[in-house]
Formats: sequence, structure tokens, C-alpha cells
Amino acid sequence: MAKIKKTATGGKHLAELVWRLAEPIAEKQGLEIVDIEYVKEAGEWYLRIFIDREQAPVDHNCCQIFSEALAELLDEADPIAESYYLEVSSPGVERPLKKDSDFIRFSGNKVKLLLYAPLDGKKEYIGDLTGLIDGNIVLSIEGKDFKIPKESVAKAMLSVFS
Repeated sequence: MAKIKKTATGGKHLAELVWRLAEPIAEKQGLEIVDIEYVKEAGEWYLRIFIDREQAPVDHNCCQIFSEALAELLDEADPIAESYYLEVSSPGVERPLKKDSDFIRFSGNKVKLLLYAPLDGKKEYIGDLTGLIDGNIVLSIEGKDFKIPKESVAKAMLSVFS
């Protein structure tokens, strides 16, 4: 984790900008960007990039190589005004599901969905992911299929502990 001082102006779409900068690096290294967040914690700013790959688990070396390449590119582009810490890591065992391709790739796995508003009286659903059909996340819960509109989902993740 390196603290980086920046001088250019950041914006509300910073994560999207960083994603565009980081995507070619990830692709070149056989990685996928899972999520990017720019958050302030205890008075310090953190730019966190979560990476994954299909062929093998993400290890420290993988994170370090990606981080070094991205840090160099961020130094050149200079999109962030504040000093910040750059952190690159695996998304962990309860990996977030964000892209349509995630819901296809992880079909058959147990997932947890947290909704913005209750659907049939519930804001949390845990079940086996069947897939994504016509914008609906399909879960099998106790043998019954539930279709949950993707736009109703605040957070979706793999669920290994539920």
C-alpha cells in the first residue's frame, strides 16, 4: 500500500475513470476488475481496486504487479486531487457480483442479494444462482425459482457462509 500525492482535480466519476485506465492493464495480465471504490476512512482517502482471474486465485504477486503498473499510469494521468492510498486485492470469498457476465459465470453458486426495497416482504434473499434472464436474477430457494429484477438489487455477492 503506497500513499500517493496527487495534484489534479478529481470528480464524482473517479471510479469510472480509474476503471477505464486500469482495464487494459488487467486484460494484459489476464485479470478482471471486479470493483473499484474511492472512500475516505479515518481522514485518509483510499483507492481500492479488487481484481480476480478465472484460471487461479489472485495472490500477492499478482496484486503487486498490477498495482505497480496502475500506479505508474495514475501518476501520468493524475486524476485525483487528494493524497490517497492505492490498495489492490482479491475480492475475497464473498465476491461481489456486478456485471451481467458475473451472474452467468457464477451460476450454480450460492449467492446473497440485498435489495433497495422489500420484495414480497423481504430485503434479503439467499439461494442458488440459476442465472440472469431478461434483466432478472434467478435464484432457486428450497426448490422454488425466484426472479428478482437486477435494478432492485443494492448488493449481490457470493455467499459461502450463509
